[in-house]
Amino acid sequence: MDRSELADFLRRRRARLTPAAVGLPQGARRRTPGLRREEVAQLAGMSTDHYTRLEQARSSRPSRQMLAAVARALRLTRDERDHLFHLAGEEPPRDRPITEHVRPGLLLVLDRLTDTPAQVVTDRGDILAQNAMAKALSGDVSARPEAERNVIWRYFMNPAARELFPVEERDRAARVTVAELRATLASRPDDTRLAGLVRRLRAGSEEFAALWDAHEVAVRRADVKRFLHPVVGLLELDCEVLLSPEHDQRLIVYTARPGSESAERLELLRVVGLQDLTHG
Repeated sequence: MDRSELADFLRRRRARLTPAAVGLPQGARRRTPGLRREEVAQLAGMSTDHYTRLEQARSSRPSRQMLAAVARALRLTRDERDHLFHLAGEEPPRDRPITEHVRPGLLLVLDRLTDTPAQVVTDRGDILAQNAMAKALSGDVSARPEAERNVIWRYFMNPAARELFPVEERDRAARVTVAELRATLASRPDDTRLAGLVRRLRAGSEEFAALWDAHEVAVRRADVKRFLHPVVGLLELDCEVLLSPEHDQRLIVYTARPGSESAERLELLRVVGLQDLTHG
């Protein structure tokens, strides 16, 4: 691990980013260009102290998960991400059938969506990035363990995750989720990580196992989803799914129909949710 080169690389990449480029408010006058360290730490889901030690060449060797989070926070290209991994003494991700690196252009789109929930999810169900509204709607997953960042795992293995959906919607949501996962595995039968997820879910959830054995297959492209938020109440949102060129990542955007009660509640969520994020 080359601590001094890693620190220099992080400082220079941080200096080239503006708050607007990552969806943050400009705030008070800045004495130096670029983002503040605490802003990068917030975007990466890590403590400011830990990130500061990285930039000061005082940190222990960062984990691969942390490197991936920092790469997303700094909007690194794939080449820059690989360089970051090399500086930290790690091999860049190369052996997975799908990448967990979100392209800067896709993150820019995500950051510009300030009034509606949106997130980037792999076709395996792993949440890679969320905007502020998505965090307000379903919770910030950036600091959760790897399994808890997977929406399929959480739905079947964490009963509390279902409380976000009305009772009458839960069976349908489970069925559609499993049917979509089946389609994904059929397209990549050699994906050992995906197969492992299915194997663990079948072993841990009788409901998942039964749905899997039903052998329904579907790919979700557009849908209407209903959320039961604990603060603003029921939200009925149009769900648009935009595929990446490789089709392994999806930008999911939730919108409310103009003039509807859900639109009013979504605006309330924006105000309340962003306040919570500011003071949390």
